[in-house]
Amino acid sequence: MIEPAARILKKTGLVLMRLAVLVCLAALLGWFLNHAAAQMQKTARPAGLARGMLQGALMPMALPNLLVGKDVTIYSENNTGVPYKLGYTAGVNLCGAIFFGLLYFRLRKLRHWTRRNGNPPLPAPPLNEK
Repeated sequence: MIEPAARILKKTGLVLMRLAVLVCLAALLGWFLNHAAAQMQKTARPAGLARGMLQGALMPMALPNLLVGKDVTIYSENNTGVPYKLGYTAGVNLCGAIFFGLLYFRLRKLRHWTRRNGNPPLPAPPLNEK
């Protein structure tokens, strides 16, 4: 059996590791988004359905860059009109469906685990001694 202090250290290490991985992924996604936006701006052709889907799917990933003050192109002004807008909308919705679908799957999995194993025990409230 693991001692309480060792368990706390193990859990803290796990949280720090997950945080480090999350920061690295955010930096990598930010770099990719900036690179993709720069490449898309080089062409003079108007953006169509496929580019609209790509920009729509990448739009939610622009939030960390926008929060730190870096301007990122998330919508092409030079577009083909309705096909681009349909692609953009489909890209945003697909990205949201994947994100919230995974979140729903994890919550459902946690709910099934809780039903099977019971709720984790809550710590006893402190006794008020006078």
